[in-house]
Amino acid sequence: MSEIEIGTLSDIPRLGARTVETPAGQIAVFRTAEDDVFALLNRCPHKGGPLSEGIVAGRTVACPLHNWVINLNDGQAVAPDEGCARSFPVRLKGDRLWLTL
Repeated sequence: MSEIEIGTLSDIPRLGARTVETPAGQIAVFRTAEDDVFALLNRCPHKGGPLSEGIVAGRTVACPLHNWVINLNDGQAVAPDEGCARSFPVRLKGDRLWLTL
């Protein structure tokens, strides 16, 4: 596993996301209203929609294509939908964000 620096918390709008190109693919990094940060592969498990363009609510994101709701904690689709977007550890060290691949 490798850890890469991806910017600062303020680089990501509250209730929003930004994307990071990595060797593992494009990763969506989300920020909640409480300033918690999560990272998922930027592909909905349903039809591959760009999760980074979805609406963040609490600790979930709704895919912009078909409104599947994905849990930011672990990438699992919320019932009744089934599937999982790969999740990645992300942490705040000082004012910098670090993503583990």
